[in-house]
Amino acid sequence: MLDDLRPCVGAEIVDGKSLAMSIQSEVAEGVTEFTSRGVKPHLAVVIAGDDQASHVYVRNKERACQKCGIMSTKIEMPTTANLDEIIEVVESLNSDPSVHGILVQSPAPDGVDELQIASSILPQKDVDGFHPINLGRLVQGYSDGLLPCTPSGVMSILESTGVELEGSRAVVLGRSRIVGMPMSLMLAQKGSDATVTIVHSRTSEIESICREADILVAAVGSAHMVGPGWVKPGAFVVDVGISRTEGGLAGDVSPDVSEVAGWLTPVPGGVGPMTIAMLMKNTLAAAEMQVS
Repeated sequence: MLDDLRPCVGAEIVDGKSLAMSIQSEVAEGVTEFTSRGVKPHLAVVIAGDDQASHVYVRNKERACQKCGIMSTKIEMPTTANLDEIIEVVESLNSDPSVHGILVQSPAPDGVDELQIASSILPQKDVDGFHPINLGRLVQGYSDGLLPCTPSGVMSILESTGVELEGSRAVVLGRSRIVGMPMSLMLAQKGSDATVTIVHSRTSEIESICREADILVAAVGSAHMVGPGWVKPGAFVVDVGISRTEGGLAGDVSPDVSEVAGWLTPVPGGVGPMTIAMLMKNTLAAAEMQVS
């Protein structure tokens, strides 16, 4: 378990935005050095459809690229775009040596298999970290490749606070290929050494399992699902989920959890900015792999 959980005097709210800005500053320095070799890191983002939230996310990524000195290209496709049409665009980007990173924004149009899209991106350009080869390397224990951005951002948040992961009990709420499954692998791998339990919609007694966690990562996209009764006093609670409600953006974790937890990441301003920062970091890493 954690050497010592924080006393129950109100959670420390983790400032993911400041940490993300620090990481982006480091990336900007790396981009400057890399660009001095005569090549500029280049991220291409493909977005199909008119989902407003997706367009907001893409604009945020474009702004981050600008701050880091990364070239960005946006390819917009209609809602009617099918799998073959999207893969055709991806393949053209795969064959373009000036493009170092490719991202296809979720969600894809109805009926389009996102797994096939992820598999069509060259592994070395897969800055989302979702290609089977990149996920497979994570399963094998490698942490030096292109890792999924959100789980990677969560690990950076945990490391930034100095929380001891070794021997801690971690519970990941959600089993998606984007967050839950890779998150559990990162927490359990050598060097982190947490003992990890994954809970999901078919798990019995979810609340009691979550209450045993020293580190609780909530990633299901259900507004305020995790209440104070789900949380061990003094635990580190990471809120990955985000939902749009009548009251605005809401995470998976109720604000009342701050009265019980030792640390809590806010929504917005917690994991979201870190996800974008890790995307910038992956884009630079992908450029370095392809040009070195």
